[in-house]
Formats: sequence, C-alpha cells, structure tokens
Amino acid sequence: MRRKLLLGNWKMNKTSAEAKQFALDTKELVELASKNNIDIGVAPTYLSLAAVKENADKRMIVAAQNCHFKESGAFTGEISIPMLLEFGIDWVLIGHSERRAYDNETNLKCHDKIQALLANNMVPVYCVGETLAEFDAGRTKEVVSRQIKEGLEGFSAEQVKRLVVAYEPVWSIGTGKNASTEIAQDVCGFIRELLREQFGAVADEIRILYGGSVKPENIKAYLSCPDIDGGLVGGASLKRESYEGLLTNIL
Repeated sequence: MRRKLLLGNWKMNKTSAEAKQFALDTKELVELASKNNIDIGVAPTYLSLAAVKENADKRMIVAAQNCHFKESGAFTGEISIPMLLEFGIDWVLIGHSERRAYDNETNLKCHDKIQALLANNMVPVYCVGETLAEFDAGRTKEVVSRQIKEGLEGFSAEQVKRLVVAYEPVWSIGTGKNASTEIAQDVCGFIRELLREQFGAVADEIRILYGGSVKPENIKAYLSCPDIDGGLVGGASLKRESYEGLLTNIL
C-alpha cells in the first residue's frame, strides 16, 4: 500500500521568519499525519529551508524547489546538491511547470538533475504536465509520455523506487480551473502504465501526486482515485488553517 503524501510548494512566498512560524505552528499536524500513515511536507524557498528544517517536527518533509546537477562551478544563482545536503535537505522538486515555462527547464535538464539526486540517495519529485494549448489540442498524453520517457531514460527499477511523480496540468495551476477527477485519474493511470513499461512492477510502488488548484474542499475526491497517492499543493499550503484542512480531509 502506497503511503499518501501531501506536499506544499511555497514558490516565492514567505520570509524566513514566516516560514519558521509555520514550522512551529504545524508540529501537531505532522504528528496527526504520522498517526494516520500520511507523509506531509513543504518546499520553501532556499532562504527558508534551514528555518523550516530546524523548527518543524523532524518527520516533516522539507524539500527544495530546484537544484543544479553539478556539484560546483560557475553557475551564478544556482544551488548544488552538496549545499542542500549540508542542511539535511534530501527532497527536491524537479521540472515544475513554472521552471519549464520561465527558466528553460527541459526534459534533458530534468534527467540530469534526477540522475544526480538519485546518485546522492535523495528523493526527486518529478513534475510533468501539459499546457492549455496542448490540452485543447488533445496532446496531453503525448506530452506527458515524452516527459516521462526522456526525463527518466536509462534509470534502473531500483533507482526509481525513491522517485515521486507529480502530474500538474499547467492550465489548472493557480487558475482555479480544476482538472476533473476523471481527467486526473486518466492521466495519472497513464503515467503509471508508462512507468510500468519502463521499470516493471516497481511502478506500483511509485507515488503519483496530482497538482493544480488543489484545495481542502477537493483534495479528498482526487485522492479517492486509485492512481493518485497525494497532492502537490500551492496556495492552499501557505496558511496553517488551509494546510490543516488539506490534511484532515484526507484522513
């Protein structure tokens, strides 16, 4: 049985002081989640990683929003894996749609980052999904298939056991326009089939999240789908009250 996973992506929000307060305010939520076999966590900005890591319940997953695949070098503005490990960070979001759109995050770049993370025994959360134009053109599965195959090419089944995949239709992120549970399950089920084709039975162990205007009032419906194991949540993960609502609605 795959454990449910609730992961908040804070994007470019919260100062370190605000992040610290959130970490302190949510300790009992981590306890509640743990008692119900649910993993929960957040992905703060780089500057807030230490504040959350040091002040949250130790079972809280603290993920970075990105990393570079090189250990060091002339890459201004980038953060390396050794830098993250120094702070005890071992989860990283890779290929988020905003980075794909604004920072030229290609499938090849995602592949190199995932490879480096797996080599360091870290957990990549690989984000895939289609734009509105691709959705309207009926190209969703074509796009997602290419992202999965190119992003995960050459890895072994043993390596990808630690992988988490997040399906986030770009047209529903921050727009309030949700993918129906039928669409979400159809694509997440398709992703699991792709993983099965590439890696065999281990596909049934890999957690697949849905992301895209996930809120307390709709998360239960999404997680009732057989191939959706959790949520990658944006705005609803920023406040303690809505974060608690997300958790309690999937208990």
